[in-house]
Amino acid sequence: MWSAIVLVEVEQWFLAVAAEDVDLADKIEAAIDVLEAEGPTLGRPLVDRIKGATLHNMKELRPSGTSVRILFAFDPLRQAVLLVGGDKANDWSGWYEKNIPVAEARFQRWEQRGE
Repeated sequence: MWSAIVLVEVEQWFLAVAAEDVDLADKIEAAIDVLEAEGPTLGRPLVDRIKGATLHNMKELRPSGTSVRILFAFDPLRQAVLLVGGDKANDWSGWYEKNIPVAEARFQRWEQRGE
């Protein structure tokens, strides 16, 4: 079993989703459960690499049947650090342009803490 670390910002986003759409929250939780079970070997269709990120190991978690994406990276302890969550439905490419830099900054902050 692998660990998924949910940053406060992602937790707040998830709680807002859960308050609005329980079914979507269930799909997100199920995807995170699979990530914790499979770890770094998990691939498509649930996980894919992110193109355009300077952080070479950044990936996205893609809960089934949704346009929700959760950007994450494995830290040196091989924990999946969930960095940004959101729905890219109405902004397919713009969502990445906005959120990749945010995810990279959060991962850098995570690594500097040494957690």
